[in-house]
Amino acid sequence: MRNRQATRLLFELSKPGRRAARVPACDVPTGELGDLLPDAALADEPPPLPELGEPDIIRHFVNLSTLNMSVDTHFYPLGSCTMKYNPKRNERLASLPGLADVHPYQDPTTMQGLLALLFELQEMLAEIGGLDAVSLHPAAGAHGELTALLIAAAYFRDRAEPRTKVLIPDSAHGTNPASAAMAGFKAITVGSTSEGFVDLDDLNSKLGDDVAVLMITNPSTLGLFEPQIETICRRVHEVGGLVYLDGANMNAILGVTRPGDFGADMMHFNPHKTFSTPHGGGGPGAGPIAVRQQLEPYLPVPVLVRRDGRFVLEEDRPKSIGRVRSFFGNTGVLVRAYCYLRTLGPDGLRRVAENAVLNANYLLARVKHFLPVPHGDRCMHEFVASAQRLKQEKGITAMDIAKRLLDYGFHAPTVYFPLVVKEAVMIEPTETESKETLDAFVEALFRITEQSAESLHAAPHAAPINRPDEVRAARRPTLHWQPSDQSGEH
Repeated sequence: MRNRQATRLLFELSKPGRRAARVPACDVPTGELGDLLPDAALADEPPPLPELGEPDIIRHFVNLSTLNMSVDTHFYPLGSCTMKYNPKRNERLASLPGLADVHPYQDPTTMQGLLALLFELQEMLAEIGGLDAVSLHPAAGAHGELTALLIAAAYFRDRAEPRTKVLIPDSAHGTNPASAAMAGFKAITVGSTSEGFVDLDDLNSKLGDDVAVLMITNPSTLGLFEPQIETICRRVHEVGGLVYLDGANMNAILGVTRPGDFGADMMHFNPHKTFSTPHGGGGPGAGPIAVRQQLEPYLPVPVLVRRDGRFVLEEDRPKSIGRVRSFFGNTGVLVRAYCYLRTLGPDGLRRVAENAVLNANYLLARVKHFLPVPHGDRCMHEFVASAQRLKQEKGITAMDIAKRLLDYGFHAPTVYFPLVVKEAVMIEPTETESKETLDAFVEALFRITEQSAESLHAAPHAAPINRPDEVRAARRPTLHWQPSDQSGEH
């Protein structure tokens, strides 16, 4: 049957009052279809889709899926923005109809259960961070950074203080200076000592009444807890500035110490790393923020509050920075974080941190003999090894190691970050991996360092694609559905 005839038939069968077998009535206007859609909008022929059997389609996509590495199939020692294993229990709970089927346009009075859950999550995050108020709105860690800096900008505008600078240690995440610039500040780099800690002399030389915020990651991207953190925060506060804690590495200090207690005024959480929620391929994600009491009036709207025993999404907040995303947060991810927290409780969260630190130090102790670790004989949640010596002696680079690990069934660690370590190989096991997995990873790393540079330069050997130019691919992708231009490129 031609497409137009089929469309007209379905339209006739769906008219109000018509009850054809297995064709539900549909409340559409009466009249001919031509009255609703012009002829030009109706197809004369079916689209030229390939005719394939179901087995062929299923095999195609299943085979494609086996080419992927994921936290469910392989060890994922990514480092810095690690995603750890996502408990399937939390997936099932988050998919319960009473949570998953809530529509964001519903009246808040009809979704009190979900709002109660989110309100309790806010309170738990405030307690974990040692701060006073929480917003669940930001959609990722970097979005949390930007949201907090916008809050800081509004706070200083309200006080008529023209502060323009954000200080950022040189080992910080790359998103920190980007967020500062997007919020309208000038990013100023603070140097590190040879041990990898903040250089206090350099910090002091850059502090002044034009400094709005110091952004610091603690534990740092080098996997080190900053021993001078209280002094650093005090000095920033003495010039009237605020301290922002990049909470990417909170999984190392859960239940042990709290950023608010050592001086932070604002922070974000990375639920995918700290509370075991999905985060891959750019999303879905969440980046809740916590702030001190004096910054609470500037939180984005709507603000979830409890009033007279009911939960309300409050919009009338004159000092608010406004909306930073649609509705009131990525609730699917946030529900998973809530389930993780409720499952473990305070004692369990502390054990998470203890095991994360234990696993990282076990790997460091085994790896440092053949892959040096420049900063520290001990670490927190991660450490940064260096392939610099291997590059000088054998021509083996950090990229060679990362690519060859794929052939051994391990996701590559982060390489060439942080920039303060040459030929950096950043490794984080998280607390969810067994000793057997860690031992197998160390064995693979050692074997790789014993191989020839020539064979490693061609790695991975087992992947369908060897080493694409990832920067060029991102900037100039080949889009096959577009016609060729004059140069012959797509």
